[in-house]
Amino acid sequence: MRRLLYKWFGKPRRDQEDELDEFLEIQDSAKENTPYIQPAFSEQILGAVMGSCVGDALGVPVEFKSRIGLSANPIVGMTGFGTWNQPAGTWSDDSSMSLCTLEALLEGYSLASIAGRFLMWYKEGYWTPYGEVFDIGNTTKMALDNLSSVSSPDQAGLYDEYSNGNGSLMRILPIAFITYRMSFEKRAQIVSEVSSLTHAHKRSIIACIILVEFASNLLRGYDRFESYKAMQDTVKEHLGSEMEITHFPLLYTDISERPADSIRSGGYVVDTIEAAIWCVLKYHSYRDVVLTAVNLGGDTDTTGCVAGGLSGLVFGYENIPPEWVYVLPKRENIEDLTKRFLNSLDA
Repeated sequence: MRRLLYKWFGKPRRDQEDELDEFLEIQDSAKENTPYIQPAFSEQILGAVMGSCVGDALGVPVEFKSRIGLSANPIVGMTGFGTWNQPAGTWSDDSSMSLCTLEALLEGYSLASIAGRFLMWYKEGYWTPYGEVFDIGNTTKMALDNLSSVSSPDQAGLYDEYSNGNGSLMRILPIAFITYRMSFEKRAQIVSEVSSLTHAHKRSIIACIILVEFASNLLRGYDRFESYKAMQDTVKEHLGSEMEITHFPLLYTDISERPADSIRSGGYVVDTIEAAIWCVLKYHSYRDVVLTAVNLGGDTDTTGCVAGGLSGLVFGYENIPPEWVYVLPKRENIEDLTKRFLNSLDA
């Protein structure tokens, strides 16, 4: 907010700085102490889907930019071109694969259906903004190439420790929409299968379980802080004996208390889940969450996408700035897909 006030009214005189600091403290306190009102379920789902795409699109032009560079010239709204030379509002592989997943779920859960749509995206540009794929991770590419030679789709993913990028985490959120009322065991099984289409190492799977568990709590009516604590307790109860769980310090301490300079934002799956949840817990509107996520630098589109999807669940579709939504290519198609998905749940 300080940057916007400077932009609108100019930098205050030195004798006005204390008044501005007091005003901003009051605003932050008011946001923190405002009672949480959960959006309607349909608002949450539309917020999560559109929020993922918007967060992704905010990050695309500055992907790989450093945090230092972005602190000097931060993202404050939707921009275009930059890293990938794409028009403003362009979303990337993160959103494409999420939308493919969501569309497959119209017919109920089928791993083969999800895998088939991933191949359509990879080979034909299906569910892309302009009919072509301009960004794909190495692990995802190798796994999709494997699909034609394995007996089951979940055997295509890479199992080695060096294949723990965020390529399954970025697309896993829609699984929460159909599993949030299931038992933990059933939900974790489905998450594991869907992650393993590309990322089959246990660390990537646990990161996806953490995200889906957090999102499931939000869909069950908990606020974001309750959802985080409940997720910690559930994951530790069921997976506490797993050695890989030690790679996730956010399960043992309150990540929102960590300083920003301890939050990493590269393509490593642990960094992405930590950065996204840190932003969601730390800030009090969709706008603030995703702008903070993108301005962390590094893998900006994926951090923005994951944080954007979760904050869409928290704050609802109406909290997403409309000027960011309207610029998205295929916006009406995305909205229609989401409505068809919601209708499929009532069928």
